[in-house]
Amino acid sequence: MNKWNKRFMDMAELVGSWSSCVRRKVGAVIVKDKLIMAIGYNGAPAGVKNCVERDYCLRNKLNIKSGTHAETCYAVHAEQNAIVYAAKEGISLKGCTLYCTHQPCVVCAKIIINTGIKEIIFKEGYPDDFSLEILKEAGIKLTKFSDLK
Repeated sequence: MNKWNKRFMDMAELVGSWSSCVRRKVGAVIVKDKLIMAIGYNGAPAGVKNCVERDYCLRNKLNIKSGTHAETCYAVHAEQNAIVYAAKEGISLKGCTLYCTHQPCVVCAKIIINTGIKEIIFKEGYPDDFSLEILKEAGIKLTKFSDLK
């Protein structure tokens, strides 16, 4: 395995450990030419209480199945936070590779496609087959980390 792939996935895991989500810790690192362009982790938007501060997970409280109703959550996904940071700072993500601890959901997949990110390397699966379908149709290279040589 390429040492750079391991380094960037290790970094995604580190960044994910900063998450305030009680259900799933997700980290994302966006890279171009071995340079980190943006990072993100899942957590509540600025000025909004997170689940730790609320002492409950809204999705758990409402018995929402993983991979469904992503909008019913206080957190912004790691991929979205990384992309929003890049947009705020005027950083182009065209041609970048996204390293993520988890396979993106369909909402993140749509956003990723429109940024010009060309490749996603993820570690853990996610129960959202539709995201896989549209990423494939859009020509985004999607690789499970464990499948890298």
